[in-house]
Amino acid sequence: MTNYKPKDFAKLLGVSVKTLQRWDRDGILKANRTPTDRRYYTYDQYLQFKGIQKENDIRDIVIYARVSTRNQKDDLRNQVEFLKQFCNARGIIINQCIEDFGSGLNYNRKKWNELLEQVMESKIKTIIISSKDRFIRFGYDWFEKFCMKFNTSIVIVNNEALSPNEELVQDIISILHVFSCRLYGLRKYKKQIKEDEDIAKEL
Repeated sequence: MTNYKPKDFAKLLGVSVKTLQRWDRDGILKANRTPTDRRYYTYDQYLQFKGIQKENDIRDIVIYARVSTRNQKDDLRNQVEFLKQFCNARGIIINQCIEDFGSGLNYNRKKWNELLEQVMESKIKTIIISSKDRFIRFGYDWFEKFCMKFNTSIVIVNNEALSPNEELVQDIISILHVFSCRLYGLRKYKKQIKEDEDIAKEL
């Protein structure tokens, strides 16, 4: 689970770093310390600040597994089994197991969006994933903070072996394709752009 630097934790709580420092001195919200004496905060402290008791939190714990295509069903099965073993070993009771198909670049994945809707409805306590890119290819930190706003934590088991390399290649190709199309579009209208002084200035 994520540890937070004072600056990031202050933003999460909507207070200033100076306020956190004062709370630390006054014993209101004590900071943790690294071996090098740097301050940090935890998700449990966030729940404490919000007045949420973990033992009374009956929201769902969800496993989320994703692959890009249905041809990767074996990879998906391996992800799910690994995450279930992880939960069983720690006595974590799973309420939902979401198996998703779609590119990590695609923000319109139906099951992923349904999961985020449940987060916004305060129905999800924890989301467990094998690696960040199983949840989203880019922008993971933003989505983690978004979930935190609804008191939902994301646990990353960090098994990169369950993140197929071919998916990364496919995603890179997709990005190149998009930019190639845009570049082609600019070339197509190159003459028009040259003749239009306002467009030329904007570019």
